[in-house]
Amino acid sequence: MKEEVKILALDKYEVGLVINALNEMRNKQIARDEDTTFIDEVLIRIIDTPFKKKHVKVLECR
Repeated sequence: MKEEVKILALDKYEVGLVINALNEMRNKQIARDEDTTFIDEVLIRIIDTPFKKKHVKVLECR
């Protein structure tokens, strides 16, 4: 059975927001002396994912 995968398009600001939120969650886990392995793996995947250039057609309004 194949694993279900979702693709999410985020701009650089949204990626920063997700990274900051996961890092805060990770810090709370560390403060409670809990395992952070899953959060670490997701953070690394998000940080290492390359940006893909998106072509946007700009329409002029006059």
